[in-house]
Amino acid sequence: MKAVRVNRFGGPEVLTVRDADEPSPGSGEILVRVLAAGVNPVDTYIRSGAYVELPDLPYTPGGDAGGLVAAVGPAAAGGPAEDASRDRDGGALKETARRRRVPAIGERVYTSGSLSGTYAELALCRAGQLHPLPAGLTFGQGAAIGVPYTTAYRALFQRAQANAGETVLVHGASGAVGLAAVQLAVAEGLTVLATAGSDKGRALALEQGAAAVFDHRDDGHFEQLRDWTGGRGVDLVVELLANVNLDRDLLLLAQRGRVVVVGSRGRVALDPRDLMDREGSILAMRLPNARADELSAAHAAVQAGLEAGRLRPVVGRELPLAEAAAAHRAVIDGPALGKLVLIP
Repeated sequence: MKAVRVNRFGGPEVLTVRDADEPSPGSGEILVRVLAAGVNPVDTYIRSGAYVELPDLPYTPGGDAGGLVAAVGPAAAGGPAEDASRDRDGGALKETARRRRVPAIGERVYTSGSLSGTYAELALCRAGQLHPLPAGLTFGQGAAIGVPYTTAYRALFQRAQANAGETVLVHGASGAVGLAAVQLAVAEGLTVLATAGSDKGRALALEQGAAAVFDHRDDGHFEQLRDWTGGRGVDLVVELLANVNLDRDLLLLAQRGRVVVVGSRGRVALDPRDLMDREGSILAMRLPNARADELSAAHAAVQAGLEAGRLRPVVGRELPLAEAAAAHRAVIDGPALGKLVLIP
């Protein structure tokens, strides 16, 4: 099979397509034929060697994909497994227990994590890393679900405890995580304000349900946002680039508002009095820190939204697997317009 391999950490040029042995599923494992692989910013951080946790070399990048079940390992084929999850019921979360059905060979699935990496024609996964891909979604859209939607859900509802009726700013809304946050917040009855750095990005955020969208390349957009709220400010900011925006985000907060930091590429200086005046909070998240029950709750809520049609992943661009290096450059340099996907 063809797979992207990384033999040393470094720039995008270290991503090379090679012939690789086809993996074989062991106990509790499932093999997926990858028809689309999602590219996430975290993939670029790992590839560069600048991430907290790094894989052993050589490795194949990627954890998000849409595809078909190709083979099922012996224990995984033994029957369904118990899985603790949470379902959304009228805006409230309740604990439930559901039985996770093992997918059959040929079934449409999306992945949220992989044992062998998804930038490949075949990817090995644990049974719990696979989820049914609704019939109305493409495989490219399946590759846009895993990291973006679980990240957005965790930021909004697990870390920031967002509630219907609140006003949320998605600061950097035209990328995959930002658009997922817009859709999730709208579906739960929040008023969504958004920013994006291009005309197409702003139009895209409006299409997904944002009440108003602002140009974050315009230094005056903070004042425009505050004016839109009548001077009250916003209850919540989902911040995708904290090193650029966090200090001024604090000035946008309503009383007891909070900022949840989802992404940052450097340091930032803050004045604590800006938080004290509003009794505000800065929260942060990193998806690998989520507990198993939190991930299960996020996946259950996202799955329900996908099946109901309230959530609709946006694929901005598809590239062949051989252009993985170009994809890594594009996902960092932008402008972000939905999910960037590789096609094996």
